Amino acid sequence: MRLPFTFSLLAFVQPSSPIIVKIIPPKEETISDVLVGALGVTGVMVLIALVAAVVFAGVLFWVRSRE
Repeated sequence: MRLPFTFSLLAFVQPSSPIIVKIIPPKEETISDVLVGALGVTGVMVLIALVAAVVFAGVLFWVRSRE
């Protein structure tokens, strides 16, 4: 069985330098880090909801005032 041309060339190519992988240990997260992150996300979602509610209320008042 004959191998494809590109595969046969790749089989003979050796890397010129070794590949070095440095494993970095993950950062320790505490309960307070998780809570602060969750509260930050919740705060952003609450602000978006409040802005959307104010815009929607303004549109409703504007539509009713035109009638």
